[in-house]
Amino acid sequence: MTSDTGTLEGHPHPSPRERAAVGKAARARVPRSSHAEYSPSKRRVDPLEILERQATARVQELVPIRRSRMRESPFRYYRGAAAPMAADLANTPVTGIRVQLCGDAHVLNFGLFASPERHLVFDVNDFDETLPGPWEWDVKRLAASLAIAGRENGFTDLERAYIVSAAVRSYREWIRTFAGMHNLDVWYAQTKMEGIEALVADQLGKGKRRKLSKVMEKARGRDNIQAFEKLTGIVDGERQIIPAPPLVVPIGDLLPNVERAALEHEIRALIARYAGTLRPDYRQLLSQFRLVDMARKVVGVGSVGTRCWIILMLGRDEEDPLLIQVKEAERSVLAEYAGESEYDNQGQRVVAGQRLMQAASDIFLGWERATGIDGRERDFYVRQLRDWKGSIDTAVMLPEGLRILGELCGFSLARAHARSGDRIAIAAYLGGGDSFDRALTDFAENYADQNERDHEALVEAVDSGRLVSDAA
Repeated sequence: MTSDTGTLEGHPHPSPRERAAVGKAARARVPRSSHAEYSPSKRRVDPLEILERQATARVQELVPIRRSRMRESPFRYYRGAAAPMAADLANTPVTGIRVQLCGDAHVLNFGLFASPERHLVFDVNDFDETLPGPWEWDVKRLAASLAIAGRENGFTDLERAYIVSAAVRSYREWIRTFAGMHNLDVWYAQTKMEGIEALVADQLGKGKRRKLSKVMEKARGRDNIQAFEKLTGIVDGERQIIPAPPLVVPIGDLLPNVERAALEHEIRALIARYAGTLRPDYRQLLSQFRLVDMARKVVGVGSVGTRCWIILMLGRDEEDPLLIQVKEAERSVLAEYAGESEYDNQGQRVVAGQRLMQAASDIFLGWERATGIDGRERDFYVRQLRDWKGSIDTAVMLPEGLRILGELCGFSLARAHARSGDRIAIAAYLGGGDSFDRALTDFAENYADQNERDHEALVEAVDSGRLVSDAA
């Protein structure tokens, strides 16, 4: 019910003028130029200590794989170092305007996937660390990732500055655009790749347009059928997940018979309970599939060591597959600095954040809690393993390609923040000039320097034998 004071259920609704005043007032407290600053705090905790604390709750036999992947390059290290950067961001200037954060908004955590309407869309696609917090943190993680990726590709200082400033400008301009839009228009906005292809066609040569089309076509091919053909085969007349240890290990190869039976029972029960978090129509669809096989899977860089299962289900017949992923959800790395989640279940935290930030989410996205064979309760979220999923390989990009990708990321992040936070206040703070763009270009380079120092420390720790690494 709306009261005569313009509230809904007692919550105030400030006018656009009042919301803009909040953003403009923040400029006096936190000048936009102040975001250029980064220097390690005198009380900075050793990033390796943070990573090792994080590893204690993970599958210990997989932790060396994570270290090996992070050791490969500064960019690979950065992808796994969301926790150390969260601690660093907590000591940077913030306006006090909060949004739903991705929490790990580096450039490779944006990509292609299918909407429920079967459109190929571009959006944020990783939400393990999602939590409400300062909007600046996501933008800074994105900006630094572009600078680090540019360094890995050998781009010049000017080329990297061009790329980072373009991405931040895209975020700023789109936030300002969303600030002037109606609420429903913001909510329904999404990035269809067909529209992007037309939008950038005049900026790309014929060869690059073909390359973009191939990326889109490859993403459409990365579906349940493709994953089904790659990950499964016929063994003794039955469809099963094919072992590829240590990255994919079927449950039958993982544990002795008694423990295996207990774990399989718990995972089956988890799937049955998780169905209750789906919409009734999607729950009905899921009920038409039967569980056939399951395996442990190693995923990503930062997530290596978390408990992750792939589940093979079959529908009408042996050629009607559904592959879903059950992934452990830990406490967000932001929680220590931004506050705890309102959700008791960390899987629900991930799902709620994803649904809030994404324009279109997986129809099988849900959550549940399960008890392991060690007697410990753990939280999980569940989604399809692949649904037209595709990422873009920044390692083979030229500066112009990374600039366009950065601008798309800036748009997607602005749209996600506009759905959950005060877009008018953020837009008023950013303004129409490029002060914030220039500040974050400096921040990105400053943090890229820090990232290289941290990566070198990891390399030294592995080479000296202080930390065990396993190439896999």
